[in-house]
Amino acid sequence: MLLQLQHINKTYPGVNALNDVSLTIAGGEVHALCGENGAGKSTLMNILSGNQQPTSGEILLNNKSVKITNPLQATALGIAIVHQEKSLSESLSIAENIYAGRQPVNKWGLINYSLLYQKTTGLLERLGLKYLSPGTILKQISPAEQQMVEVAKALSLNPRILILDEPTAAITEKETEILFHIISQLKKDNVAIVYISHRMREIFSISDKVSVLKDGNHQGTRLTAETNTNDLIKMMVGREIPQLPVSKSRQATTALKVQSLCGNGFHGVSFSLHKGEVVGLSGLVGAGRSEIAKAIFGVAPVYRGDIFIHDKKVNIQSTGKAIKLGIGYIAEERKTEGTFPDMNVGDNIVAANMNAAKTKNLFSNEMVYSIAEKFIKKLNIATPDVKRQVRFLSGGSQQKVVIAKWLLADTEILIADEPTQGVDVGSRFEIYQLLKKEAAKGKAILLISSELPELLLLSDTIHVIRNGKLVETFNRENATEEKIMQAAAAE
Repeated sequence: MLLQLQHINKTYPGVNALNDVSLTIAGGEVHALCGENGAGKSTLMNILSGNQQPTSGEILLNNKSVKITNPLQATALGIAIVHQEKSLSESLSIAENIYAGRQPVNKWGLINYSLLYQKTTGLLERLGLKYLSPGTILKQISPAEQQMVEVAKALSLNPRILILDEPTAAITEKETEILFHIISQLKKDNVAIVYISHRMREIFSISDKVSVLKDGNHQGTRLTAETNTNDLIKMMVGREIPQLPVSKSRQATTALKVQSLCGNGFHGVSFSLHKGEVVGLSGLVGAGRSEIAKAIFGVAPVYRGDIFIHDKKVNIQSTGKAIKLGIGYIAEERKTEGTFPDMNVGDNIVAANMNAAKTKNLFSNEMVYSIAEKFIKKLNIATPDVKRQVRFLSGGSQQKVVIAKWLLADTEILIADEPTQGVDVGSRFEIYQLLKKEAAKGKAILLISSELPELLLLSDTIHVIRNGKLVETFNRENATEEKIMQAAAAE
């Protein structure tokens, strides 16, 4: 057996993150790891990749006990990880990020950029990103493209064990297909792959075995071919997830209209969003979906075209103006755009509506904590208390904090950009219910998602964005995954 994790324990003050977890993973095998947010998946992989140390337990590689004290040692042992949260530097180029600390040098000890770019180009082509230049600064490309650069960085190490922590959370179906093809190639080369995902369809498509963690405990391992979605969900959450009922709440009133809108990465885009309606935006990586959202919310400038709120033309030059006009924005990049990681849960929740925490015109910390407690219970946010810094929460709980912030702000229009990215199956259903409930109350929701089943489940109308243009529109009745993909990927 290539890799054995034996009786791994990890404790923090007041928290038992992992409790006697044992797993075995063979070369040439895709071993899926699933569980709710906070179940211990990322903690276990951080131990394997040298980012954290176990409180007790043993790691064996090829039946030999090893102690992985830091990431460099993990790399030397042939272990590479693609983290759920990005680990790249936005100020460096794509090539410099992929080969950070390992750049090829010439005989004078200077970086050999010609060879560096040549090696990077090969990796980008392998990942379907040949249109990107190796010298492009990372912050100039989309979050989805950055995620593929993370994958390229891991592949550049030629690992024996590859850990993929929610690798498709920020990419679309097309990039997922490319990644799955690469995984199949790696299996033939006897690479062991640990695949962490909340997406059941992916687990059953790509894995050979699947292990489930719950509250830091190993619930069991199954051959993927011998289990099913319901069994895994029961192991993860201890209950069955009900079907979301189909409902329509679209009203006649137009809440938002964009007309011939042009901005960075898109042009000539026109659509309307009614009260009580969920309108979805679909498209491939770099199609311009998030750019449209950011322009509407005042994050990015509008070059030409018009935005109307309740049929009144508006000029949105800042996020503050957007919020005053009744627009909220659940950002795709929750870590850098959606939360204040070093602030606590309570302060994050009231950030978009500070007046809610005032008593007699004075800001009250007690009111902040009272409001936060209500949302923690309402959204099942996993946190020890309201004073916990957001950066210490799981990805799913961070996302719920972002959603709580905009529920408190109670904006009439809510833009939700990848609202369930990195969120477990139980929390995902809760978020779906929340979005449908907000729509039923008359809120207009613009939903951007790379997950087609999510768009089809929630949207009344789906617009497909390709190369910055709105190219096709489907209603709930005639939309299918195949039609949407054909429209998104057509030349």
